[in-house]
Amino acid sequence: MKLRIVENLAEIPAAQWDALRQKSPNNNPFLAHAFLLALQDSGCATPATGWRAQFLTLWAEERLVGAMPLYFKTHSWGEFVFDWAWAEAYQRHGLSYYPKLVSSVPFTPVTGARLLAESDAARAQLIAAALELARDSSASSLHMLFPPETQAREMRQQGMLLRQGVQLHWNNPGYADFAEYLAGMKRDKRKKIQQERRRVNDAGIVFQHLRGEQIAPQHWEFFMRCYTRTHRQFNSPLALNLDFFLRIGQAMPENILLIVALKDDEAIASAFNLYDDHALYGRSWGTLEYHDGLHFETCYYQAIEFCIANKIATFEGGAQGEHKLARGFLPVTTWSAHWLAHPRFSNAVEEFLQRETGGIERYVDELNENSPFKRLPAHE
Repeated sequence: MKLRIVENLAEIPAAQWDALRQKSPNNNPFLAHAFLLALQDSGCATPATGWRAQFLTLWAEERLVGAMPLYFKTHSWGEFVFDWAWAEAYQRHGLSYYPKLVSSVPFTPVTGARLLAESDAARAQLIAAALELARDSSASSLHMLFPPETQAREMRQQGMLLRQGVQLHWNNPGYADFAEYLAGMKRDKRKKIQQERRRVNDAGIVFQHLRGEQIAPQHWEFFMRCYTRTHRQFNSPLALNLDFFLRIGQAMPENILLIVALKDDEAIASAFNLYDDHALYGRSWGTLEYHDGLHFETCYYQAIEFCIANKIATFEGGAQGEHKLARGFLPVTTWSAHWLAHPRFSNAVEEFLQRETGGIERYVDELNENSPFKRLPAHE
């Protein structure tokens, strides 16, 4: 197998990339060639924004047999596995933490394969190649974010440090409707959700679920207005632009759900989701007006209704947010793998991760103990 570093994803045949993706664990739309290419070609994930592609690829003659999304990063934005304290510690000691190497899907805290490969040998070679690139370059470190646990363990075998995180996901054991879902909750939690939904309904707000070819350019333009306004309201930098949304709307419409809130026949808010047969992934939202409960209805309850109606087993509502627990989302462990070139910092991080892991385990237990359900729902 011949190793090649690719800086322009367009040089990799989409069909070959997606064939590997479909064979990989935790395959999801964010790993699609079209999604990653849209991030590149729209200017959202480029050297100018601190993401310089170094995609590792393995070839058997002209056939792609292994691939890893990989970037040189000059910051830690858009990763959702927080290492700001590590960067500050480097700075205090007069060392440079950036650039670093990161294997991830930019701006996407979703578990998915980071080693797209046909064989165990190809996966091992990709890890070894990433470590070699980190050692031979000016990178301070290598980070593989949100791999499935099986791949995280393979990374551990080659000397990387493992880190656990927590997300809150909604599970669908086969609910007939939203009422059946609520029936499994404790009375006070069920009543709170009913009150939130009633306030939105009483405000005269209704919803459209737009899929695929139903989504026209004007819908993306409206979503961008909402997205921009909400990010500015919270002083949050915009990660994605209209060109990106137009590109994925054209390239992968079968994976897109746009939820639009309307009041008096005027659109006032919108939420962008990706989905496949197994899961719905809530990504971004925005609103032009404030209404009590509108965020929860647009981003969570409408998405849950979509999952129930379409028999989708899991809804991943994004990173963080303990407020999701009261609305039926339960804790799930996520993984990342890390290698640091500086021996003393590597030892310090290893000790930190050992302490952090115990805290994560206790945190998951605490979240489960405070579940809103009478009994934890079974996974499908």
